[in-house]
Amino acid sequence: MGKDIIYLDYAATTPIHPSVMACMQQIQSELYFNPASNHSAGCLSSVLVEEAEKKLLNMLGASQGKVIWTSGATESNNLAILGVARQRAYRGKHLISMRTEHKAVLDVFCFLEKQGFEVTWLKPESNGKLSLEKFKDALRDDTQLVSIMHINNEIGAVQDVERIGLMCRERGITFHVDGAQSAGKVSVDLSFLNIDLYSISGHKFYGPKGVGALYISDGVLIEPIMFGGNQQSKIRPGTLPVDLISGLGEAAFISHSQIEKDLMHLMALRQQLIEGLQEVDGLYINGPTKDGYPGILNVGVEDVNGESLLYLLEPLCVAAGSACNSQNQEPSYVLKSIGRSDLEAQSSIRFSFGRFTSSDDIDKAVSIYCKAVKKLRSLSPG
Repeated sequence: MGKDIIYLDYAATTPIHPSVMACMQQIQSELYFNPASNHSAGCLSSVLVEEAEKKLLNMLGASQGKVIWTSGATESNNLAILGVARQRAYRGKHLISMRTEHKAVLDVFCFLEKQGFEVTWLKPESNGKLSLEKFKDALRDDTQLVSIMHINNEIGAVQDVERIGLMCRERGITFHVDGAQSAGKVSVDLSFLNIDLYSISGHKFYGPKGVGALYISDGVLIEPIMFGGNQQSKIRPGTLPVDLISGLGEAAFISHSQIEKDLMHLMALRQQLIEGLQEVDGLYINGPTKDGYPGILNVGVEDVNGESLLYLLEPLCVAAGSACNSQNQEPSYVLKSIGRSDLEAQSSIRFSFGRFTSSDDIDKAVSIYCKAVKKLRSLSPG
């Protein structure tokens, strides 16, 4: 990392843990074999894939079910939603999701709407959370699939997937959760939660980019959306990248062992950041002020242009909205869904921090942010 960079964009991607990097380098140089090959070398690679699956399932608290390896949570979301919606179309074509979902979910549901499915889009409360009463009222006899994000990537709102899952299970509805921002960051117990499908991305919890997974509970049937081989029960064909998969497994092993330590660290950093930003007049927090994921803090400020603010914050690396939607100059649809105006949404910045963020990083971020706001206000004709 450049010596002057202050990286507070962990929700976009995390640095690779050194142990994960070492694991992948060894495989790339010594154990590069195709796990689908029937010879002894291929068997060695196949064992590595199995070990990675065990580590991931252990982190997720899953006592049953299977893992389908993918290129990341975007592919996992596509596979889960398209694969289940098509397979269960006999039950009905009613689907439920939220307006604040990641584009990797929203766009898939929009595609299914064009294919004749009906989607009920639920709006969150002002804190970003889904009203369970509104969710219950949206359920119908022909509802076959629900997809709800566990932790929102822009504001850190944590959904009650336990109770949502229970309502789905009682009605025989398949429940998919986008866990890109929760896997490896908060405790997840899939042996207890009524979650049928859970999407994961390796680079969100100190693993490599280009690899993810879809957890599928026992008894859940899914149609493939790709074709061309017998790998992974034909659900997701293609040669498995053993180095990336092993890296994800190692990241899962490390994260599982220190989730509580990480959360305590993040809570302290969040409190330090909030206290430091209090000197800025007109500052407001977008999303939950309590009970949210502590590694994400989204703030806005009155009378400041967000685009100009982001430019002045360099070398502080933060985000205005989601990295996957950064080329879109429109105000954040997530912030608008919780009641923010276009101007308020455009004046907002997401800070996200993680395991390697220091208290000194937060102090520097506060100083840079406060100076930038002060400068912009001094230049304002008002």
